[in-house]
Amino acid sequence: MKITFLGAAGEVTGSQHLIETRHRRILLDCGLFQGRRAESRRKNEELRCRPKDLDAVILSHAHIDHCGRVPMLYREGFRGPVFCTDATADIAELMLLDSARIQLEDAKYLARKLRAGHPGIEPLYTEQHVEQLFRHVQPLLFGEWHELATDVQLRFHPAGHILGSAISELEIEDDDGQVKRIVFTGDLGRRDMPLLVDPATVQGCDVLITECTYGSRVHPRTVDVKQQLAECISETVRKGGRVVIPAFSLGRTQQIVYFLNELFNEGVLPRIPIYVDSPLATRLTKIFRRYDHTMDEDVQATLQNDDDAFGFQTLTYVRTQQESIELNRMPGSFVVISASGMCENGRVVHHLKHAVSDERNTILLMGYQAPHTLGHHIADRRPYVRIFDREFPLRARVEQVEGLSAHADVNDFKWWFEAMSADSHIGQAFLVHGERRSAEALREVLRDLTDEEPVIPERNESFEV
Repeated sequence: MKITFLGAAGEVTGSQHLIETRHRRILLDCGLFQGRRAESRRKNEELRCRPKDLDAVILSHAHIDHCGRVPMLYREGFRGPVFCTDATADIAELMLLDSARIQLEDAKYLARKLRAGHPGIEPLYTEQHVEQLFRHVQPLLFGEWHELATDVQLRFHPAGHILGSAISELEIEDDDGQVKRIVFTGDLGRRDMPLLVDPATVQGCDVLITECTYGSRVHPRTVDVKQQLAECISETVRKGGRVVIPAFSLGRTQQIVYFLNELFNEGVLPRIPIYVDSPLATRLTKIFRRYDHTMDEDVQATLQNDDDAFGFQTLTYVRTQQESIELNRMPGSFVVISASGMCENGRVVHHLKHAVSDERNTILLMGYQAPHTLGHHIADRRPYVRIFDREFPLRARVEQVEGLSAHADVNDFKWWFEAMSADSHIGQAFLVHGERRSAEALREVLRDLTDEEPVIPERNESFEV
């Protein structure tokens, strides 16, 4: 059996791993590489897996760096099944349609900027490719073995990363007739996070493919986030200002709204208007409501007395662009939660433009802000920030909330690996989806638990297992 690491190997994004036997070719994830435009375009155009020859694709979850290139497979002739959980299927369809629209808009914008005679920039796929692909998606339930072929079985376990995220457990008959157990973590979540159940533990395996994004760090505790939200909003209201919360549409927005719902129910949230201004986040929240019965015990306790964990009296989901524009003309205090999380695009950029120069306002950044982004410049509290090619003085209060990362940290990994090896074994382990420092730190954690030396593969590197 051969495994080739086509993406998220020696880097963090673009998850894509190919398993091959004499009879089968199965792809684990097919995500977009995210980074600087030219590098991303070059990497995303290279599939390197002969889509027409694939027997199946298995999706761990619906983040775009794990599912964002699957429509390209269809465009290039793949017609096999795509297996994922039911929630992942629902979320991924929205995410991929949104991705197709963004690519088309980007292509049109770049076409206007290119010199005469320069080759045109085409989207990686269209909305039609997404719609056609989803005729081949086959949602599977957690915890049940499914026979994909006579020589391949698959079982999903909750990964606790985002809604629908799954650990994939495969039993595949090798070329010599032996059955090998392969476990792919996808992105492993954290314990005791809001909304989601904890990652399920899985008994040993012959081959482990594990992410290692935060394999060298310990996350701050999550218990203080709700208190930080309450204090930040209350202080801003006392000054007569507004709170702008840049947040990713998938996962982070729903976490924040859930915390605010709890604060409202507890009677400690100031009675001011609160808006979610992101069409994608609004559509995704409807899916979260649909699957609220799968969420953790705290959500179930909330639902005993509250029929909507993602809505309350003073919360409005903004529907139209005109309503979004009108928010910036409103007097008085309010809170707006809007995408994107690193302030690079979307409606939040307009809200920031109207908020950054007023010392009464607060910009509440939720977690890590990548270098070179507007969010990073705001987090650095630079005297001036560039928005829409204009310099604005940064006078608003800036707060940064840590503790909501959806990725396992080193303590979560250690707990999970030890549970996996407690009554069984881990044969060969591969560390992917992480920078070198994180991978090397997690290799030290794994070294005493595996039969062979853990491997940190490079992109396009293959291994016989």
